[in-house]
Amino acid sequence: MIKITAGVLAVPLGLIGYGYLSDHPFETDPAVFVGDASKLNYCEMPVLDGSGKFAKDIAKGNTPGCGYERFPMPVIAECTEPLVEGAQDIRGLWQAESGKVGHVERIEQCGDRTVITTEGIVHDLGTNATGGIQSNDTEGSVLFSAGSKDFCLRTSATAIWRNEKLEFNAFGFGPVVVYRYLDGEQLVWEYADGSTTRMNRICELPEDAVEPNKRGKRFKLW
Repeated sequence: MIKITAGVLAVPLGLIGYGYLSDHPFETDPAVFVGDASKLNYCEMPVLDGSGKFAKDIAKGNTPGCGYERFPMPVIAECTEPLVEGAQDIRGLWQAESGKVGHVERIEQCGDRTVITTEGIVHDLGTNATGGIQSNDTEGSVLFSAGSKDFCLRTSATAIWRNEKLEFNAFGFGPVVVYRYLDGEQLVWEYADGSTTRMNRICELPEDAVEPNKRGKRFKLW
């Protein structure tokens, strides 16, 4: 009985340990976190004609720790690789008018790569120079802190275009937890919590998105 109980407990404890106590890799070009992203015109986007860098030439983007302090510069601005067959062009800066009203996110694309920057996190999925095709990041919501270190849940997903929708599979092999796709001029975001958010394209980063709100329970252990 003791052995069975220990075995049953080992799995959830292992998942908790991996999810909150293990460090995620950080490979992002430091230049991404230098500069004022609020000064950019997000309606001006690279021409994807293959004349510049390809997705495999640019380092993977990651969330620094449990979140960035200021909205970072674009991760794949120098990439001009044409989009893969079947992909919609959902690049740009978007703000929600329904669902998660006020939500702001930036989407970058080239080749099979998609980088989503929002609410303190950077999720980079697809071919890149330094990491795997899965995102290997954090959820950004701090559960607890110990001393000066914050602890947030690690996440991982792959993204693939199917039937003109970008599907995000948890851990690369799990269920689809997110859909993103265009509906007319709007970007639709269907999330695992059952919500559907519709977003409109904007050209400038709103002032309240420059420094993201701190998220999570943020329990202080010591």
